[in-house]
Amino acid sequence: MSFFSEFKAFAMKGNVIDLAVGIVIGAAFGKIVSALVDAILMPIVGVLIGGFDFKGLAVKVGAAEIKYGLFIQSCVEFIIIAFALFLVIKGINRMKKEEPAAPAEPVLTTQEKLLMEIRDELKQK
Repeated sequence: MSFFSEFKAFAMKGNVIDLAVGIVIGAAFGKIVSALVDAILMPIVGVLIGGFDFKGLAVKVGAAEIKYGLFIQSCVEFIIIAFALFLVIKGINRMKKEEPAAPAEPVLTTQEKLLMEIRDELKQK
């Protein structure tokens, strides 16, 4: 099997395609959460704690500027994404739960079957 045919077989497996779809959806979901945090949540939090924008929070150290406000905002985004994924996975696990299967009938040996037949005949007499 050539290198390219092996790669094609690998790339066309269901798990790889599912993973690629998951990454694309995850990236889009990340953009949605970023927009939610940037446009809605952080302005509200900023107003509640004193009326300033977190993006503007920074400390100047020499010629460098440490923008810790962006870091705080990224942490909020991470918490929201992690919580949303937790809820999705919890919902999926709840749907996957199956009722426990009924115990299987015990398999009887030939000796046990014969003994049951003898018992049943004795009951009839």
